[in-house]
Amino acid sequence: MADPRFYSAKGPFSLQELAETAGVDIGGSADQDARFTDVQPLDAAGPDHVSFLDNKRYVEQFTQSRAGACLVHPDHAEKAPDGMALLLSDEPYRAYARVAAAFYPNAGVLTLPAGTPVIDDTATIDEGCYIAPGAVIGANAEIGPGCRIGPNSMIGPGVVMGRDCVIGPNVSIAYSLLGERVTVLAGAQIGQDGFGFSPGKKKHLKVTQLGRVIIGDDVDIGANTTIDRGSGPDTVIGAGTKIDNLVQIAHNVKLGRNCFVVSQVGISGSTEIGDFVVLGGQAGLAGHLVIGNGARIGAKSGVMGNIETGATVGGFPARPLKEWLRGIAVLRRLALKKVK
Repeated sequence: MADPRFYSAKGPFSLQELAETAGVDIGGSADQDARFTDVQPLDAAGPDHVSFLDNKRYVEQFTQSRAGACLVHPDHAEKAPDGMALLLSDEPYRAYARVAAAFYPNAGVLTLPAGTPVIDDTATIDEGCYIAPGAVIGANAEIGPGCRIGPNSMIGPGVVMGRDCVIGPNVSIAYSLLGERVTVLAGAQIGQDGFGFSPGKKKHLKVTQLGRVIIGDDVDIGANTTIDRGSGPDTVIGAGTKIDNLVQIAHNVKLGRNCFVVSQVGISGSTEIGDFVVLGGQAGLAGHLVIGNGARIGAKSGVMGNIETGATVGGFPARPLKEWLRGIAVLRRLALKKVK
C-alpha cells in the first residue's frame, strides 16, 4: 500500500462501487460485494488490492499477480490468474486513474496550516542539526543527527533523513526517505508529482501519484535537479550515485548504485538503470527501458531501446559507439567529396 506517512486512503470500496467509479464492466461471475482497501502495482498487490494492466510488457506480471481485482483490456482477460476479479475496460490506465483518485482524493496536496511554526511540533530533529532561517519542517518529519538544512528549504510531512545530510537553500523534499550523508544542492525538487496523465479525446485525466522517492547513502544531487516520486512503485536512487545539475528523473525510475548522471540528462518513467552506469550530458532515455550494469551512454544520445551490460553507445538513436563514429566519418567524407 502507499506509505501512510504521506498518503491517507479512503475506502474500502466494493467491486461494484469501483466499477461505477471507473465506468467499466465487471468480468465474469466475480463477487460484486467483494471489498478492496487500496491500489497496488501488479507485482506488489494482494487479495484486497486493485491493480491494472495497460502495457503489454507487464503481461507476465499480470499472469502471476496476487491482486484481488485488476483493470484490464478484454483482450487480456483470459490470461488472468484464478480468483482475480476483472474490471474490463478499453482504456485500463484511464480507468485506474479514476479508481486511484477515489482511494486518494487528496494525494499530492501538502497541507501546512496557517501559522505553522518553522519546525512543526511533531517533527523529530536529532542532535547537532542546523536549520537555517526560513526553512520549514513538516509534521512527523524525522531529521537525523548532524543534518544541515539551508534557508527557505521545505522538508515535507513524513520525510525521513538519515544522519549528516546537507540540504542547500530553496530545496523542496516531499514524500521521500533519504539515507545517510545525502547532499542536495540549491533549488532541487524531490518528490513532486510524476508526469502521469491518461490522454483522452476530450480531456486528459491526471493519474494519482502514490509512490515515494527512496535515496540511498552517499548520494549527491545537483542544483535545480528534479526527481519525481513514483506513481505506485517508488522512484529509487542507489547508494553512491552522483547526479549533476538540471537533471530530470521521472516517476518509477530505478537508478543503480555508483552511477554518474551528467547535466541535463532526462530519464523517462519506469526505466531501470544498473550499477556504475555513466550517462553523458543531455542524453535522453525513453521509458520502460533496461540499462545494464556498467553501460556508458555518450553525451546527447537518444536511447530508444535496452542497453546491454558493459556496452558503450552514442548518437541518435543510440548505437554501439564505434558504429556511430564510423557513420559520422562516412557522412563527413561524403560531404567533403560533394564540396570538391
